[in-house]
Amino acid sequence: MSSLTYDLTLAGLSVGSAAALTGVGLIVTYRATGVLNFAHGAIAMVCAYALRQCVVEWGWPLWAGAVVTLLILAPVTGVLLERFVFRPLSVLGGDPAQTLVASIGVFVLLVGGAALLWGQGARDDAPELMPAEDPWGQLAVVLVLAAGVGAVIRWTRFGRELRAVVDDRGLAVLGGIDADRVAAAGWAFGAFTAGLTGVLLAPFVRLDPYGLPLLVMEVVAVAVAARMRSLPVAVVVALGVGVAQSQLTRLHPEGRGEPLLQAVGANLFVVALLVACLALPRVGTRDALPRTATARVPTPQGAWIVAVILFLIPLGFAGSDLHTSVQVPALGVVLLSLVVVTGRGGQISLGQAAYAGLGALFTALLAAGRFPGLPRLPELAALALAVVLVAPLGMLTGWPAITRRGLALALATFAVGVGVSRFVFAQPYATSGLSLGRPAGFEGDRAYYVLELALLTLALLATHALRRGRTGRALAALRDHESGASAAGVRVPALKLLAFVAGAALAALGGGMLGMGLRAFDPTAYDPVRGLLWFAAVVVLGADSTLGALTAAALLVGLDAGARGGVAAALVGVLAVLVGRFPGGPYEAVRRLRPRRAARLTATGLGARGRLQRALRTAARPTTDPGSRAAASGTPRRNQPPALHAADSAPPPSRPPAEARAVLTTHHLQARYDGFTALDGVDLTVLPGRVTAIIGPNGAGKTTLFHCLAGTLRPSRGRVRYGDRDITRLPAHARTRLGIARTFQQLAVFPTLTVAENVRVGAEQGRTTDPAAVDRALRLFALDGPLRDAPAADLPTGTLRRVELARALAGTPSVLLLDEPAAGLDTAEVAALARILRALAADGTALLVVEHDLDLVAGLADVVHVMTAGRIIASGPPADVLETLDARETAV
Repeated sequence: MSSLTYDLTLAGLSVGSAAALTGVGLIVTYRATGVLNFAHGAIAMVCAYALRQCVVEWGWPLWAGAVVTLLILAPVTGVLLERFVFRPLSVLGGDPAQTLVASIGVFVLLVGGAALLWGQGARDDAPELMPAEDPWGQLAVVLVLAAGVGAVIRWTRFGRELRAVVDDRGLAVLGGIDADRVAAAGWAFGAFTAGLTGVLLAPFVRLDPYGLPLLVMEVVAVAVAARMRSLPVAVVVALGVGVAQSQLTRLHPEGRGEPLLQAVGANLFVVALLVACLALPRVGTRDALPRTATARVPTPQGAWIVAVILFLIPLGFAGSDLHTSVQVPALGVVLLSLVVVTGRGGQISLGQAAYAGLGALFTALLAAGRFPGLPRLPELAALALAVVLVAPLGMLTGWPAITRRGLALALATFAVGVGVSRFVFAQPYATSGLSLGRPAGFEGDRAYYVLELALLTLALLATHALRRGRTGRALAALRDHESGASAAGVRVPALKLLAFVAGAALAALGGGMLGMGLRAFDPTAYDPVRGLLWFAAVVVLGADSTLGALTAAALLVGLDAGARGGVAAALVGVLAVLVGRFPGGPYEAVRRLRPRRAARLTATGLGARGRLQRALRTAARPTTDPGSRAAASGTPRRNQPPALHAADSAPPPSRPPAEARAVLTTHHLQARYDGFTALDGVDLTVLPGRVTAIIGPNGAGKTTLFHCLAGTLRPSRGRVRYGDRDITRLPAHARTRLGIARTFQQLAVFPTLTVAENVRVGAEQGRTTDPAAVDRALRLFALDGPLRDAPAADLPTGTLRRVELARALAGTPSVLLLDEPAAGLDTAEVAALARILRALAADGTALLVVEHDLDLVAGLADVVHVMTAGRIIASGPPADVLETLDARETAV
């Protein structure tokens, strides 16, 4: 027994050492660049193939092949990726969403390229770099690398530069650090560890373009468990999981749970991945994956007519051509699920292949009468019921999405996809002996293709319904700016669940259609690598474009129908690598290539140009200008900028009587960040009909207090009350629906919506029932006329500030929280804004303003509170408080 335990421990150390190498490489790359390298497994696979090519095919000595592969090919690959893929992304602004897609694109490109170069068949003749019987060599390599990297990071100049770049890349560059050199070194080392992992694992697994990359990516759990920072934790977790997985192979449970327990024992790294991504504290929270602020590119005219014609052409095919074509509508439905989840809802979903596979599996089980508790059903009824059964399972990824964004959500969805693949699709107890027929009357390829077109049409209608109306605008708001959507009253958690559930239903429908088209359930058609390929294809062809999804389906099926597979993956990979240049997809690229029309000044710009020209003429002629006399006498000029000019005539939106409104108060409010006290016992009262201002230096706690009032931050102690109701634990959208609206210091608008649609979101999600509230808010801020239909992405900052204010007022709030409302406005706009705010206060609205413009505060506020070090140190009328502050500064 002891000998068996020792042998299994040695085997576990061998696997754990390879996993530790992966963890070390991922952590170093992440710490140097902020990029979680999803292509790590693909680089490992390419290096394993390259070593085999050198040794087996070309007959090189093992040491020569290892030197070329590990010391030249792998580091050069990392440097090239940094230089030509990720450095341009960082120069363009470092959008984490584009960086993630580019990383997945590199993965897909390398997988497709390997399939083209070496074929898709598995190989079992990879050269053995280190003997498996003696894992101590591998373990020594891991420990030396981890210790060496830790020492370099902690005690060398390069390590200090690395830490500086991680903390603040821009500030590090200003301090003279070559951030590009640091990033290149991180990528080179990460690629080296990936290559070493690949050549160590290849002899013990079947070498193929899909299996090895996925196997390497499963052990990303060790890096996640180490919070993408601690090398010792990653090494310990990797070795521990490796040894535990090896020891579990000695267990042979009996009973109905035997297959599942055996699956867990054989896939312990997958279990660790699920636990690390779903249960442990989130990683990558600083990478929130914001959406690029561009207007939605319209579909070219006539494109849908061309698409319909192309989809009808296969009805004239016969034989293998038609058999291939039946896969396109089915895959198109699957990709439409990504349009709903990612394109419209803005949520990263790398596990849609799991839901497509579950749809095919459930359809097959129901049609065969093997689904527990249900009788055998006809194929079409089985497909419909499978969709109903899979849709609620969308909460497997929808529920984590409520509290996760960005990289954390990407990892969670990837983990779910891998878990379903390993514990369901790869298990004989669930899939053995399954066949899947076609519905009665649709057995032939041509008849079945007609049925698919009908189902695809229904899926397109459902997708279109989720893109229009109130729900469509709410989803677009969620995608463009989650915090802004919540502040506008959008029920963000429920909407995320809706997106994932609808996406799961569409994926299940498409997966069932694909299975019936192939007349079998093929687990390999729904593996996680397919999910990454589908995600990349939809994103690069326009995530919010249904036509782009159909184009992606045709490309993926058509290109891989040739003699060699991998062409589609290679093409999608190339497009994904270039996503930073054209984030809107090919339509955006075409739009950029078109000749641009001459730039036009806004109305404010025209007015400013007119005043400047008059000033120049006045300087040239000593005579008095009529416009100057008008200005001196206070008479309005005809060319005055129209910004906010409607404020004097348009009445504010209707609202409840002042006496019926609640008051907003805080009681002993405290908030802490990692041991730092941001608020320390703050008591505040915001009264109806009055303007309350908060001033103070940076770091005084103003923003933290604002977030506690708005519901975006929960205080550690104290209470927030709205009238007689305790709202301390209410989320932001619930407070908005009660009548507490807010604006943001950093603009929170929805760039893919028009001005009117932005304001309509505030009215629809707020508490107003007046259909004219939107028009009044638009007139109030001079956003009516042609401007109302302009995309928000194309507007200047001052106009966007007015859009945000109009959206907040469209919901007729009783309390309005304004964070730096004058930021981005010129002098005329600030004066007009002050008039609007005074009118709102006179109408009974309670206003709380956080503002650095003391002149605006002095002329607007009824009460001013001064904050310092998380406390309110002075309160009173503006004149008294500001005079006291001036006296203190003079005394100092």
